[in-house]
Amino acid sequence: MESHRPWPLPSGPWIMAQNWHDLLFAHWPMPAEALRRVVPAQLPLDTFEGQGWLGVVPFRMTGVRPRGVPPLPRLSAFPELNVRTYVTLDGRPGVYFLSLDAGNSVAVWAARMTYFLPYYQARMGLHHEGARIHYTSHRIHRRAPRADLEATYRPVGPVFKAEPGSLDYWLTERYCLYTVSRGSRVFRCEIDHLPWSLQHAEAEIAVNTMVRPHRLTLPSQKPLLHFSRLQPVRIWPIRPR
Repeated sequence: MESHRPWPLPSGPWIMAQNWHDLLFAHWPMPAEALRRVVPAQLPLDTFEGQGWLGVVPFRMTGVRPRGVPPLPRLSAFPELNVRTYVTLDGRPGVYFLSLDAGNSVAVWAARMTYFLPYYQARMGLHHEGARIHYTSHRIHRRAPRADLEATYRPVGPVFKAEPGSLDYWLTERYCLYTVSRGSRVFRCEIDHLPWSLQHAEAEIAVNTMVRPHRLTLPSQKPLLHFSRLQPVRIWPIRPR
């Protein structure tokens, strides 16, 4: 087992690699009962000291490729935006995605078909202005509820690794995702990466309607913010648990 992982690497080879860049973790505390309404009953909700958390996570991807295949032009690099909360099953804490928006129609189609994930096509933009990153996302998926994000963010402070047992660690160091198929079957997808290189961050969020389709209301307080410049990731096949 890799020393930083809470459980051993999956058996069998990984099937996909990705690089995640300029990632912002924006997290809000949420009542567990509110999150329980939007997470399938088959998945036990994970909380930190009794508190639920919901994350809105914009970033961009490069090098998206199946194992043994070089990155392909126009298919391997695009922005993505996740809305996520946290569940745990069989002693393996993971991520549950309420939605995933991507600026690549092929990636959206493939993820919806093979990973049972709620991916949506969006018109997205990301550009740098010095240390600041300007990020926009406007969902354009056919017959999908509207959801938009406009934010400017930047890292502040030195790079650090989250301490085990801390909230920073609990929010970020997760090595699988869970999803539920239309037939109500639970699936787990294992991922692997090095421990997150985090920085504290500041952000100006001008528009954020990403949770509106789920009939959730974010608290008025400012979110807890973390930034990561780069995280290479390997992904294994999705499997029923």
